[in-house]
Amino acid sequence: MDNLGWGLQMTVLGMGIVFGLLALLWGLLTIVLRLDQSPQAPEPADAAADDIPALAPAADAAGDTKAWAMPKVQGMDADLVAAILVAVLTHEGVRRHEAAPAMRSYWPGSLLYASRWVATGRSRQTRVWQRRSK
Repeated sequence: MDNLGWGLQMTVLGMGIVFGLLALLWGLLTIVLRLDQSPQAPEPADAAADDIPALAPAADAAGDTKAWAMPKVQGMDADLVAAILVAVLTHEGVRRHEAAPAMRSYWPGSLLYASRWVATGRSRQTRVWQRRSK
C-alpha cells in the first residue's frame, strides 16, 4: 500500500506540473498577443457603407424610371469583381493543363507516384496469398 500512495503522489505531481506549464504558456501567449496588436484606425463611415449593396432606387434624368444602384464589393463594382474571378479561374485552368511544376500533384522522386516495378510490387502486396496447387 505504501507503493500505491507514492505512485499516486507522483502521478498527481507530474500531471500538476504538465498542466501548470500549459496554463503558464497559455497566459504568456495571451499577453504576447495583447502586446503585439497594432493600433487600428477607426474605419470611416463611407467605407463601411460601400460594402452594403445600395438598394435604394436612384432617380433617372427623366424622373419616371427608377434605376437601381450597382452593389459594391470592397469599393469595386460587382461586375468588375466577377470579371476578376473569371480571369483568375481561367488562368488557373490553363496552368493546370500546362502541367507546370508548381501545379503538379506530386513532386518528381516522391513515393506518391512510383515506377511500374514499384506499382506492381504494391499490387502484389495487397493480394491475398494462396498456396499453389501441385
